[in-house]
Amino acid sequence: MEACLAEATVPVTVLRAAMIIGSGSASFEILRYLTERLPIMITPKWVQTQCQPIAIRDVLYYLVQCLDCPESIGATLDIGGPQVLTYAQLIRLMASAIGLPRRIIIPVPLLTPRLSSLWIHLITPLSFQVARPLADGLKNRVVCRDARASELMPCTLLSPAQSIELALGKLQSGQVETAWSDAGVMPGDPEWAGGRVFSDIRKTDILADPTIVFDRICKIGGGHGYYAADWLWRMRGWMDQLAGGPGLRRARRDPMNLSYGDALDFWRVTAIRPPHHLRLQAEMKLPGQAVLEFDVELQEAGVGNQPPRSILTQTARFRPRGLAGLAYWYAVAPLHNVVFSGMLNGIRDAAQQAARHE
Repeated sequence: MEACLAEATVPVTVLRAAMIIGSGSASFEILRYLTERLPIMITPKWVQTQCQPIAIRDVLYYLVQCLDCPESIGATLDIGGPQVLTYAQLIRLMASAIGLPRRIIIPVPLLTPRLSSLWIHLITPLSFQVARPLADGLKNRVVCRDARASELMPCTLLSPAQSIELALGKLQSGQVETAWSDAGVMPGDPEWAGGRVFSDIRKTDILADPTIVFDRICKIGGGHGYYAADWLWRMRGWMDQLAGGPGLRRARRDPMNLSYGDALDFWRVTAIRPPHHLRLQAEMKLPGQAVLEFDVELQEAGVGNQPPRSILTQTARFRPRGLAGLAYWYAVAPLHNVVFSGMLNGIRDAAQQAARHE
């Protein structure tokens, strides 16, 4: 790509960086996932390779400043942060920033780039195709060969520790303006950017008005149960109670109505817009974050003797935390066909029965 651009008539400035520290950067996400999920790491020798990471904010600074720097035209400049570190040191910085105990790192000479990329693919959501070239490159020492970039475009660069803190965002300060569960797929975003979220999405047609459907949704939990496999829900409640969570003891404030902030067994109502949307945030003891959402849309208005038709979309999302989170999701996934399909079908049947008696 660099050579193709250089062949054109437009002047080109090339900025070469090692690891770019920013949420969504492939190398940064590998670092984050491995640190979160592996308290003990058996790593290739490249974990002791030196690199000079740079914050995404500083990369953007250089990209903008070079437009006003005539000396950079046609130049190839190495850019990097103020510190040279090994990948092992970066892993320990990441663990400290996340609030995890110090990671134990055991380098061994037997892991090839191919085996390393397969391991990255197994532990992180990044594909083998993405992980392989990254693993190939990690064995090379990548530091700036000179300081021309900082001499031509001087600035105070962020340290690796500062860069990691900024990349992790405002989670620890509680200043998150939107939750991960609100996000949908954005064009161009890799599926692993910001953390993988598992989803279980189910839909059904219901011969009833959205108001009736939403009313039946709002009756879940408490003494009413969950429309299907209530014994599984009770078992999950007992397990949560034994782990120190609320279990099913909190029931619900009102047997008929839900409001924002209501406790519902081991859920909390975090969004409600009758008769179209309900979101429940899990407060049970989990190795991750879970939400359960219901969305109701009117598909066809009733004409004559024909009842209206609505579409109910039921979405369960889970963002795992560490290997325990991954193990939890895969362990309970086989039960989803019983629990979530049963709930969806139960809501449909109850809504259609209520519509027939109106």
